[in-house]
Amino acid sequence: MRYDLPIAAWRTSSYSGSAGGGCIETQLTDDGLVAVGDSKDRSRGAFVFSVAQWTSFVHATRRAQF
Repeated sequence: MRYDLPIAAWRTSSYSGSAGGGCIETQLTDDGLVAVGDSKDRSRGAFVFSVAQWTSFVHATRRAQF
């Protein structure tokens, strides 16, 4: 499915800082899904996940040891 995602609705991570590094941004679609895109190149499109999938991913990355 293709989504028309409004530019103003993107939320950039608070961890991205102002240095212009690689970062993701997210927004909720009209049907309650989470769109995830590249903040430096929105023309590449976005991946879309259910809220449960996105929440699971976020929790897993917080627990990971890098």
